[in-house]
Amino acid sequence: MEDGKYVEGSFYFYAPNKGAPVFFAIAFALSGLYHTYQCIHYKSSRITGFYVVCATFFTAGFIVRELGAFDYTNLIKFIVSICLIYAAPPILELANYNILGRILYFVPYHSPIHPGRVLSTFAFVSFVVEILNGTGAAYFANQSLTEEKQQIGRALLKASLLLQVIVIISFLVLSGIFHRRCLRAGIRHSGLNNVLYTLYASTALLSARTIYRVVEFWSVEQVHYRNVDAMTVTPMLRYEWYFYVFEATLMLCNQVMLNIRHPRKYLPQSTKTYLAEDGATEVTGPGYSDSRNFLLTLIDPLNVAGMITGKGKEKKKDRFWELNGDADLARNGILLAANRKDPEP
Repeated sequence: MEDGKYVEGSFYFYAPNKGAPVFFAIAFALSGLYHTYQCIHYKSSRITGFYVVCATFFTAGFIVRELGAFDYTNLIKFIVSICLIYAAPPILELANYNILGRILYFVPYHSPIHPGRVLSTFAFVSFVVEILNGTGAAYFANQSLTEEKQQIGRALLKASLLLQVIVIISFLVLSGIFHRRCLRAGIRHSGLNNVLYTLYASTALLSARTIYRVVEFWSVEQVHYRNVDAMTVTPMLRYEWYFYVFEATLMLCNQVMLNIRHPRKYLPQSTKTYLAEDGATEVTGPGYSDSRNFLLTLIDPLNVAGMITGKGKEKKKDRFWELNGDADLARNGILLAANRKDPEP
């Protein structure tokens, strides 16, 4: 039973629970295996492969945490478990960005930006978050380092968490603008709405987890537990249940929800398959192209430079969904809705 008191020699502050890591390691492993099957079944590894990676990180993290529960004075096990578990949620966020990009490919005429720039832009930011997370967690968790270096680790973690909050807000704004445009245009496609609502739910869970981590680290004043009164340390560090409720459980719910509401149940496999402007017919077309250099799209995803110079205006030939009109597209395109072999949700 937790009493909020410091356990002598423990790098966790408390004596870690020995049963919970086993449950979560098995649960994440099963979810990851099912995601692997779904990637093969739906041929969607390029879209949802990140879910497998995320589950792998969580599984490994909880396995190491279980080992640490029997040896909570072992610094290496503590650091490894912290780093693995901290690295997983940003990968899940990256998966959501990937799905949003695929959604924008599906309804290109209402996309606020080029769909291909969603993943590249957010992937770059996620890479920065992972660097901050990994470095910060390693420094913060290593209590053998000097106080100054631990402060650097805490600062890096805070920076990564704040960056995650900013990115989540940007993601929601982009999704909201797109969704509003679809609703105003009268598009009520069930598959589109299902995957958008799933993304919103996933983002809500990730946001709750990120807010928990932000509050936790902003509350930490000391990490050398041996030199501080336990009652002055935030309860989020003194009681293990906070971690299992706001980190482990929320992220497991996220993973399982995405198993149940897998995006490929609602989205086509190819980025060249899109919804005609009638809001019902799925057809194939040439798809989006981007003549700009990749690095330029990474630095300037909204093509602000092009807007300033007058070269950022979308050309008629780029609006491939308007080339023949809805009637011709429905007549000449490949009618995927009727012929799709994917199992219905």
